[in-house]
Amino acid sequence: MYQFELETAKSPDTLRRIVIEPVSRVEGHGKVTILLDDDNKVHQVRLHIVEFRGFEKFIEGRPYWEVPVLVQRLCGICPVSHHLAASKAMDMIVGGAQLTPTAEKIRRLMHYGQMLQSHALHFFHLSSPDLLFGFDSDVAKRNIVGVAAANPDVAKKGVLLRKFGQEVIRVTSGKRVHGTGSVPGGVNKALTPEERDYLLKDADQMVAWSRDAVRIIKQLHRQNAALYDSFGLVPSTMMSLVGPGGELDFYHGALRAKDKDGEAIFDQVSYQGYNTLLTEGVKSWSYMKFPYITALGDENGWYKVGPLARIQNCDSIPTPLAEEERKEFEAYGNGKPQHASLAFHWARMIEMLCAAETIKSLLVDDDMLGRDLVASGPRRSEGIGVIEAPRGTLFHHYRVDDDDLVTYANLIVSTTNNNTAMNVAVREVAKKYLSGRELTEGLLNHIEVAIRCFDPCLSCATHALGKMPLEVSLVDAGGTVIHRLTKGEDGEIRS
Repeated sequence: MYQFELETAKSPDTLRRIVIEPVSRVEGHGKVTILLDDDNKVHQVRLHIVEFRGFEKFIEGRPYWEVPVLVQRLCGICPVSHHLAASKAMDMIVGGAQLTPTAEKIRRLMHYGQMLQSHALHFFHLSSPDLLFGFDSDVAKRNIVGVAAANPDVAKKGVLLRKFGQEVIRVTSGKRVHGTGSVPGGVNKALTPEERDYLLKDADQMVAWSRDAVRIIKQLHRQNAALYDSFGLVPSTMMSLVGPGGELDFYHGALRAKDKDGEAIFDQVSYQGYNTLLTEGVKSWSYMKFPYITALGDENGWYKVGPLARIQNCDSIPTPLAEEERKEFEAYGNGKPQHASLAFHWARMIEMLCAAETIKSLLVDDDMLGRDLVASGPRRSEGIGVIEAPRGTLFHHYRVDDDDLVTYANLIVSTTNNNTAMNVAVREVAKKYLSGRELTEGLLNHIEVAIRCFDPCLSCATHALGKMPLEVSLVDAGGTVIHRLTKGEDGEIRS
């Protein structure tokens, strides 16, 4: 596995430890530890995921039809992604993998609404303060309130783009967050003409504002190319789903991976074999796993997923405006893959434009008003569903017994796929900007900026392999510990 230490000559016991906790403006809880010597030279940098969520275990024993709704509780930012990935897995269980045209297009509309709202949230609310004001700007100003005060038009567009995406989700799934629209084998509602017209009246505006967002990030790149082309440089393999013609497809496809130079490693590989294609490595200092391509080994097989991988892995984007922007993105890199972490934002906005264009085209499709909503066929005991979530490729894998109860669940979420790449980005930023300097809040924010480029969802990504050390304390109203139990790494419980 990639080494996360910069220097190994000194014992960690002799070094000073700096902790960034929590990492701000991301979904979930994480921290970064930095080990420095007396000259402030950085010796080690690690991104730790410090929360544990046991979804894969407590899904076991539940009826399979509950799973698409249950797994959404992994996250309030990207619940649709889990909802649909689980539904795709359960489609196989009920023999409904070949959906009706209406069901597939309703799901696609729901998913592209999710892509739109999530990308808008991340760019405008979480990342734009750094990009518009500077990484070491006044921390009191470096937030969405500061953006609204200094750039009210930009903030307004960000808020309304996200609102539109949430409305698409509400119309297709019943609720803006944790809806129930997708069921094994299809969906439980189609659009009414009134719902379609309600969304369609704002669709052109959303496309226009998405184009504005692409222009903003392109301008930032060109104004400060020295920073944007080198910050958090992570040359790596890139993996994503692509359609049968190599086109960008967020909802379905086969797996493609390219190396850091853009050369194919594999292409059009069915995701049904993901568990032999990928290995989930573990580290003792994080609850998030470290996946890698098995054939390449843990040292060379790690990769990144998400917008930067998808835009460069695909051969084309099916919507005309986004395809035009993809070609410009490709030309900016002189035809070579871009690996600087800040390029994630440019790719993300191209994807947001693609989502807005796709939503508009789906809304005028007659199948959206159909009433043939559910497919079925011969039952199976195992299902695998994969989708491109806003943050990258998302795997859901389930087995079900004869009583329709889940006996096995495994999830590899987008942020987990990016785990090594995020750690490498943090390491490179620390080496370039922090090492040997007197640390300030602004310099430490450079570390957080690198993490935010990946738009991590740390809540989604946390699960452990094997036995988890745990401590539970019972405290009375006065704050006195009445009783304490601990479970060690050996699984032994002690009082």
